[in-house]
Amino acid sequence: MDRLTLRLPPDLARRFDAAAAGRGGRSRFLRSLMEAAAQAPVPEAPDRPPGGGAGKLTLRLGADDLALVEAAAAGVGLSRTQWCVALIRRRLHGAPQFSPPDAIALIEVQRELRRIGVNVNQIARALNTAVMEGQVLDLETAQLAAFAEEIRRHLLGLRDAFEGNLAYWASEP
Repeated sequence: MDRLTLRLPPDLARRFDAAAAGRGGRSRFLRSLMEAAAQAPVPEAPDRPPGGGAGKLTLRLGADDLALVEAAAAGVGLSRTQWCVALIRRRLHGAPQFSPPDAIALIEVQRELRRIGVNVNQIARALNTAVMEGQVLDLETAQLAAFAEEIRRHLLGLRDAFEGNLAYWASEP
């Protein structure tokens, strides 16, 4: 026989037990209700778009494995559910998965690169429109080179962050 399990609030369970007491108990009364429901015509399920809605996945882990998952999740600032979802998404899609602090750090890098890009554009515009001589041109060129180096450092940091993230999710414990 198949088995169904459901969770009820205590008050509903007590009221159902009271109703089932005169009808052969919980199992018999529930079975009779299900048989009556199964006799009624079943309405057609509404069409769902493919991939619509989220599904639920339940995992049962031993105490040792659960403790390891909780420690790994806490180590990157995620709940155990968020950590498991990130691990699954990384394995399925091959894309980096960032914790909230990592995502904030990457947003800051993006802001810095944007700020530097604006400065580089201003310098390039000034160099293109002004006729500069000697020391002024040398200062502008030096500043442009400094910005280019700063951009390279940020890009290397960004690359390291992505590579580290991918390595984390790909590594075996």
